[in-house]
Amino acid sequence: MEEKVKYELEFPIQSSPQLLYQYISTPSGLSEWFADNVNSRGELFTFIWDGAEEQAKLVRKKSGELVKFKWTESDEDTFFEIKIVVDEITKDVSLMITDFTDEDEVDEAKMLWENQISDLKQVLGSA
Repeated sequence: MEEKVKYELEFPIQSSPQLLYQYISTPSGLSEWFADNVNSRGELFTFIWDGAEEQAKLVRKKSGELVKFKWTESDEDTFFEIKIVVDEITKDVSLMITDFTDEDEVDEAKMLWENQISDLKQVLGSA
């Protein structure tokens, strides 16, 4: 099996970190922009896109700052992390995305994140 490659993206977002955190850490927030629907039972989140379900375990959560999920179907040491970064001087807010994909799908994966973050900005009214 081909090993996944790690990539990182940064998206400036005009929003308060507190509000942004609600959209990246809660099922209701995530279902507004990340997936069609999101359910959770404790640490286990079920993401639903076009009727297809994928489950991820919330492996790390830092209040107001980051969430890190690991897909339950993936046996590799891969995850996706959404981190809120605030510039100390300008107070500009950005989302840092860390994710993994197959080497030949990096461009597609980045485009998918760009579309999803664009949806998030629409929801936040910061587009």
